Amino acid sequence: MIHLPEETDIEKIYSVFFKHELPADLALVVIWLAAGIVTIYLPVLNATPIRIVLAFPILFFIPGYCLIAAIFPKEGDIGLIERIMLSIGFSIAIVPLIGFGLNFTPWGIRLDPIVISLILLTWVMVLLAHYQRAILPREERFRVSLSAIADRIRQEFLPEGERGVDRLLSVVLILFMLAVIITTVYVILAPKEGGERFSEFYILGEKQTAADYPDVITPVENFPMYIGVGNHEYRSVTYTIETWTLRTEFDNVTNSSTIVEMDPNDRFSLTLVNNETRVIPFNLVVNKAGYNQVEFLLFNESVPGPEVTGNDRIRASYRDLHLWVNDR
Repeated sequence: MIHLPEETDIEKIYSVFFKHELPADLALVVIWLAAGIVTIYLPVLNATPIRIVLAFPILFFIPGYCLIAAIFPKEGDIGLIERIMLSIGFSIAIVPLIGFGLNFTPWGIRLDPIVISLILLTWVMVLLAHYQRAILPREERFRVSLSAIADRIRQEFLPEGERGVDRLLSVVLILFMLAVIITTVYVILAPKEGGERFSEFYILGEKQTAADYPDVITPVENFPMYIGVGNHEYRSVTYTIETWTLRTEFDNVTNSSTIVEMDPNDRFSLTLVNNETRVIPFNLVVNKAGYNQVEFLLFNESVPGPEVTGNDRIRASYRDLHLWVNDR
């Protein structure tokens, strides 16, 4: 009898990831993640309900499902209903924990870090679940079949030989679960617009905090900052941001400042869907000396022409911010 040498760990890993196909349920997770990323960042789709439809399972089901798939790779480890409920429960726990962890990092709780962290964590769980199943005998691996799922759900909720009262309670439970799911999806897809409509507009220092703003500027030198815009207008909005450098003089008699000189510094536009906030890196560069104020103007779709200048342009903006500076 010939004894074949056992596979080394490296050979086993190579065999799992290069000789075994990804199971259908995990392959669907990968495809769903890719589609979700496209709808988040593709301008044509990120303003449509498709984005929410794809993002909902990514937030409330997929992370927990992949974790449970890694912990329970065997067929029959846990029941189908338990697997689904645990997937939802763990997902609800995982997403806030990611946000909590990001709060203590330089990236903060923003869209990009959350998406990247969630995708990376889910990918790790997918690979681990794939490995855990692949090292099992084929007949012991958990697998997903639509017909089998339907049969399992029927057996879980409507087992044969059940009494009439118990069967009625099972039907009521099924209807209640469907109602909860439909209501949740409806609330997300059709949010109530009874709240106040407004836009956030703020500037941050180079460490993304409300501090460390440049107060002394040198011509042609870069001063890194961040500009934040948040859309709470219950619709997609294309904002235009302008920065201006000003030289003002204070009149002690009228107790007010007068604009002596106002020159354009930078201008750019961005489109945000409802409830989206974006923090944009910005380099403040001043071309000449003599300025003592930097003005940040946010326009909400309506931007005046170049003939509107000075205080008239500032008053025409939707939001405005300014920094007082000194030049060297």
